[in-house]
Amino acid sequence: MTDGPMTPDGPIRAPELTGALAWLNVPAPLTLKALRGKVVLLDFWTYGCINCIHILPDLKKLEARFPNELVVIGVHAAKFPNEQATENIRQIIRRYEITHPVANDAEFRIWRAYTVRAWPSRVIIDPAGYIVGAASGEGNYEGFEQAIAAVIKVFDERGELDRRPLATRSESDGVAATALKFPGKVVATDGRLYISDSNHHQIVVADVGGKELDRIGTGRPGQGDGGFDVAEFHKPQGLAWIDRQLWVADTENHLLRALDFDRRTVTTVAGVGEQCMWQESGGAAVAVGLNSPWDLVRHGALAFVAMAGPHQIWMQDVARGILWPYAGSGREARVDGPIDDAAFAQPSGLAVDGDTLYVADAESNVIRAVALPPTNQVRTLCGGDLFEFGDIDGVGDAVRLQHPLGVAIHAARVVIADTYNHKIKLLDPASRKVWTLAGSGTAGHRDGAGRKAQFYEPGGVSVMADTIYVADTNNHAIRAVNARTGVVTTIDVRQSQRH
Repeated sequence: MTDGPMTPDGPIRAPELTGALAWLNVPAPLTLKALRGKVVLLDFWTYGCINCIHILPDLKKLEARFPNELVVIGVHAAKFPNEQATENIRQIIRRYEITHPVANDAEFRIWRAYTVRAWPSRVIIDPAGYIVGAASGEGNYEGFEQAIAAVIKVFDERGELDRRPLATRSESDGVAATALKFPGKVVATDGRLYISDSNHHQIVVADVGGKELDRIGTGRPGQGDGGFDVAEFHKPQGLAWIDRQLWVADTENHLLRALDFDRRTVTTVAGVGEQCMWQESGGAAVAVGLNSPWDLVRHGALAFVAMAGPHQIWMQDVARGILWPYAGSGREARVDGPIDDAAFAQPSGLAVDGDTLYVADAESNVIRAVALPPTNQVRTLCGGDLFEFGDIDGVGDAVRLQHPLGVAIHAARVVIADTYNHKIKLLDPASRKVWTLAGSGTAGHRDGAGRKAQFYEPGGVSVMADTIYVADTNNHAIRAVNARTGVVTTIDVRQSQRH
């Protein structure tokens, strides 16, 4: 979500930070007046936007580079109604381990004061309270580092820097430990559950009763291959069985990994371990840069990957180890048609039924169907568009979803994790009809039948027999939904050992 750089002309006094509904990670609201002597970097973001998430590592690097002179402030201006709730922002702060102050600018008052036009955007304010630089979009780390260093040099020579530490209060303090921590996806097969335990940076294997059978990874974020006890992941998401190995979309490492349960080893099968910041044409999988792979699925000799960062579907020839973009121009939009002309918006969930690939196209709030080779056509089955969202069951384009992250197949119907609506829905691809199976539409954790049950931003779904297994992300839980009756229960995942 970018619209190019913003370049103020001349010295402009930075507007005061008024109008936020709440402040997080600090004991009291911040003001620019009180921050005189500090370099301030405002980061305008919304938490469902992959481009905004890509900015977070740069912000951490800048904070580490200038620990005493720089104050980063996240100004959260929500795209979706679900993202306006302070508690939901608090959960995402914990999920992405954000330590800098965050203002909930749900009414866009700070956004409008700074005439921001796109997510993400950043604004530099000097220690005297004037805007000295701004840019929209991803990247630009070096430019921001150089600009901040130059501002610090000037004000240091004047003796006008304030290097006293800022008082903070972490939203993660006092949070109880749980067996799972923000699980993103789940795969159910052969009586077992394979769970991407995203914020523990591990893959968990459990039986359907919740008893933990295996836990892969050290629990520390990293990229190391090797044995199950020494391998590392970084916020893994999608999972798929491919050639008797469990492949993992290792999202924040920008890698695909393969888990061999016979040898108990983890190997990298695609990616170079850094985010690709340009349009890739493909090649040898282990030499191609990836960009936030979020889900994957097997179809014959091929593996399809939901590449959320460049808004594309990629395809890997498993035997030959070759990976390349398959569908999507790279433009962020809802555009149907031939795969080269079609456009997606942050695809985040995949499922295959016959020769059709179903896509949870999160930012465009739709479910897409891709007719696989040799047809190679994309069409939208249900939902709205980038800024047409809500919670409306119905048929085709009249349906409204809110940032769906997961899909699965049950009895020729598509199961949808309608993430920001906190619901599990069903789609009949033939009629394009959508209806709610379970979930009240209000965030919470409650078992029960149909709309009496509650979820909290469910991110992944998988089906085994007549049971839909749900990675109920913000509840740190795996839920089981009877696909026929809609009755929801919670699986008590019991961690056998701490890492």
